[in-house]
Amino acid sequence: MSSARVIVGLSGGVDSSVAALLLQRQGESIAGLFMQNWDDDAQGSANVAEGRKPGATQTSNCRAEDDRRDALGIAGRLGIPFHSRNFAREYWAGVFEHFIAEYRAGRTPNPDVLCNREIKFKTFLDEARALGAEAIATGHYAQVARRDGRWQLLRGADEGKDQSYFLHQLGQEQLARTRFPIGHLPKAEVRRLAAEAKLPTAAKKDSTGICFIGERDFRDFLGRYLPAQPGEIRSVDGAVVGQHAGVWYYTLGQREGLQIGGVRGRAAAPWFVVGKDVARNILHVDQGGDSPYLMSRRLWTETAHWVAGAPPAAEFGCTAKTRYRQPDQACDVALDAQGRLSVAFASPQRAVTPGQSLVLYRGDECLGGAVIAATDAPLEMNSRPA
Repeated sequence: MSSARVIVGLSGGVDSSVAALLLQRQGESIAGLFMQNWDDDAQGSANVAEGRKPGATQTSNCRAEDDRRDALGIAGRLGIPFHSRNFAREYWAGVFEHFIAEYRAGRTPNPDVLCNREIKFKTFLDEARALGAEAIATGHYAQVARRDGRWQLLRGADEGKDQSYFLHQLGQEQLARTRFPIGHLPKAEVRRLAAEAKLPTAAKKDSTGICFIGERDFRDFLGRYLPAQPGEIRSVDGAVVGQHAGVWYYTLGQREGLQIGGVRGRAAAPWFVVGKDVARNILHVDQGGDSPYLMSRRLWTETAHWVAGAPPAAEFGCTAKTRYRQPDQACDVALDAQGRLSVAFASPQRAVTPGQSLVLYRGDECLGGAVIAATDAPLEMNSRPA
């Protein structure tokens, strides 16, 4: 049992380090907790091959151990209690199995959204409460406010670092117990504060890649769970223009990795993925980044989640993002009886991808969002939900 009132998720990076620093300077009673959510690659692959889940044996990879060491160093520097937990089983069941199933179905999931909902703001929150804490804190660039009797999720002040897109699945209970100490700061100020306090993570490079799995050759990594299944690459008029290794390795709008050379009778323009036929194992491509086969004006979603617990109305106007860091797009939203959304955009949208998240905003407030199910792009119309 910890005596700390707030448990800070120390990832070993500069953002969570400064989050802890600021809470301590505010006089808050804090402790740090490091989460390991992925075993080393060799162990993970062996577990899958033998039908076991990561966590059956515990062998940390070098990156996780380095991060843990940095997190421990921060706790030591600040003089706060330090906890370490392995949530590999929870990550596998709550995030990674869904991640693989979505790719197998030909969609492109966003694991960071699910990771936040299932691990950082569920498993971690439950563990913090078991330690006797009242709240958790993380180094996310987002803000929480309470207005008119409810909690709001707001964008981070640094427009280039805002992470509210990945947090849109949070609800009232999570926000009531969550602190985002650096959400009001620009990244440059976070690094300045870390350097000023002589934190060992002050100059550490930001982590990228899959949530908790990190940077790696993505096709090689995915191939460990979805083995190569070669098939035809066809142009939108049906001509075979190449071969692919497996449709699940590609996403809409992708240009790299197609390896389509000069095609007789075709212009010397780059090719882009414009559709995937998983059932027939065919990858559809077209030339030009502005191909009409990549454009859509409407999309339909799975059941939406609302930060406030309910939608603003059955029909309303707002702005939306269909991918992280996309500029806000004006749209009109309508709900059906199952809580799914039909969204009409004011201007055409490029490469809107089923499996990714649609996130809705009203000004700086994140209203919530949903997983994209289908669009009215030419090759996607047959995928529209009933």
